Amino acid sequence: MSVLQTLQERSNNACELCTSTEDLKQYTIPPSLNENVANDILVCKTCLDQIEGQTDMDVNHWRCLNDSMWSEHVAVQIMAWRMLQRLRHEGWPQDLLDMMYLDDEALALARVTGEHEDAANKVIHRDVNGVILESGDSVVLVKDLKVKGSSMVAKQGTAVRNIRLDRENAEFIEGKVGAQQIVIITKYVKKL
Repeated sequence: MSVLQTLQERSNNACELCTSTEDLKQYTIPPSLNENVANDILVCKTCLDQIEGQTDMDVNHWRCLNDSMWSEHVAVQIMAWRMLQRLRHEGWPQDLLDMMYLDDEALALARVTGEHEDAANKVIHRDVNGVILESGDSVVLVKDLKVKGSSMVAKQGTAVRNIRLDRENAEFIEGKVGAQQIVIITKYVKKL
């Protein structure tokens, strides 16, 4: 059975965050790169667009987290925690965060993307033109890059999709070039 089929079965073909049954998609929670049941959730387009920043946050839409934060699936709990962290200044999300429990391993994974940090303390990744990069963005290489530890050269113009950010260093991102996962310096990429 595929990951998508397993997610559809475990969620009864409903968004695991808001329970919508419209336009469902498989979403791999960052920083995971491998699709599997432990790292993926089934979400509707409305949730996905807000998670990825494609549309403005609709605070009232996320009141659904009052239920989904109690999911038995860790990936759903992590996404609920992250979205509550993004909204914590609204008041009611902080109340839910105070009630929520994640074990140490899940909490460490939830914090990887930095939603819990204030904007002043966040590490901000910028491309060669100063455009802010986010996890999941696509970038293109602006020069040929020799990949350390291999004979591979990543050519200028190569697209790198679904990047991951190094939360400790604003100059590093990760992404796949061909079949190889590599670390790339942000001054050599341009956001698509």
